Amino acid sequence: MELALLSENSLAFLLRWAHLLAGVTWIGLLYYFNFIQGEYFKEADGGAKSDAIQKLVPRALWWFRWGAMFTFLSGLALIYVRHLTGMGIMIGVTMGTIMFLNVWLIIWPNQKIVIASAKQVAEGGEALPGAAAALGKAGLASRTNTLFSIPMLFFMASSVHLGQLQTSMAQASTASLVVVYGLIAVLALNGVIGKTGPFTSVKGVVSSGFLLTAILYLLVEMI
Repeated sequence: MELALLSENSLAFLLRWAHLLAGVTWIGLLYYFNFIQGEYFKEADGGAKSDAIQKLVPRALWWFRWGAMFTFLSGLALIYVRHLTGMGIMIGVTMGTIMFLNVWLIIWPNQKIVIASAKQVAEGGEALPGAAAALGKAGLASRTNTLFSIPMLFFMASSVHLGQLQTSMAQASTASLVVVYGLIAVLALNGVIGKTGPFTSVKGVVSSGFLLTAILYLLVEMI
């Protein structure tokens, strides 16, 4: 029994370590894209921007999407090993899953179009017809991920320390779950078919992320 517990603890530690390493890579690059690269592209001349899109962006996106993949997989494995069911963890998992899907189903596919268009223009051709729309879709999903990242990290990190965040999902009322997850769903849907709105600027998306964290925490405390 003691040997089995030791083995489980060791596995859980290794999974948490892998989760943190992958997560730092993923979220670090998410912030790079939103806080640094995007602001630079607003000021860069056409040649510099085109060169960065062709050579820098694909490299960063490789680490970005695979960081997301390993964060997601290691997180699921850790939840399975530790049998985690607390509200804090589950809220964080929900937002993290949405962010992961945004990376692989929206950001990466649309960024491939943007990169292909930049290469075609650099070779003397015309920009791809859907490049501008693809950039907009990728940008909206990326801003949504930045918004979600702040409360996601809060709930993941503090679920074992802050009161009601340890409450099991089974103990929560249906009404409370509808309110919490309904808000997350509305914001996730906006990230697919809506507009950036207050998330357009760096200041706006960061302040909105902290506001969302506070709202979700207060809702959970009222459960």
